[in-house]
Amino acid sequence: MIRVVVVDDEALVRSGFKLILGAADDIEVVATTQGAEAVDTVRRERPDVVLLDIRMPDVDGLTVLRQLRALPVPPVVAMLTTFDADEYILTALRTGAAGFLLKDTEPEQLAHLVRTLAAGGVVLSPKASRAIWQNHPGAAAADDVEAGRVRLLTEREREVLVLIAEGLSNADIGARIHLSAGTVKDHVSAILTKLRVSSRVQAALLAQRAGLLDQAPRSGSER
Repeated sequence: MIRVVVVDDEALVRSGFKLILGAADDIEVVATTQGAEAVDTVRRERPDVVLLDIRMPDVDGLTVLRQLRALPVPPVVAMLTTFDADEYILTALRTGAAGFLLKDTEPEQLAHLVRTLAAGGVVLSPKASRAIWQNHPGAAAADDVEAGRVRLLTEREREVLVLIAEGLSNADIGARIHLSAGTVKDHVSAILTKLRVSSRVQAALLAQRAGLLDQAPRSGSER
């Protein structure tokens, strides 16, 4: 059972997410709360996944994210936002968020995205990710540098990177391209080193900016 905590300042959002996710047999929303109570709630409930509002009036969502990431056993955290070009998202992803969800995500997709997060995958909207970087100062120069790093990857590493960006966990990647979990882990480590990034989320963003997902055949992992 995947344990989830929803943190949002709007009661309607909290109740809506709880209702939608509660309909899934393998997901339990163990608590919903507002920002000021988030860290204590997570310590008490020990969820696998936290869906965290990025903008709250009583406390900054980025501050809560940092506090959650500092816990001895931090949960997987995905940010909730209303705006697909929210300038805070990039900071959140660099701080350790495993992705972000728009609050108007289709109900039938929500449980799938939570499962992806719980399995170690990342959840990113390609359209929103492009919008974030287009609004980020220095994005064009960064793209040139990072595109050069992508070219250092082997063909197999590029294949693995695309699957990371599609949200697949190491186990799912291994099943998809017939590799052992250990081999996939080695590829992921090599990819992070060559791209000079510290997380799967950062690697996924780079893959999107480099256009690798546009070049690759769709694998059925549509979000």
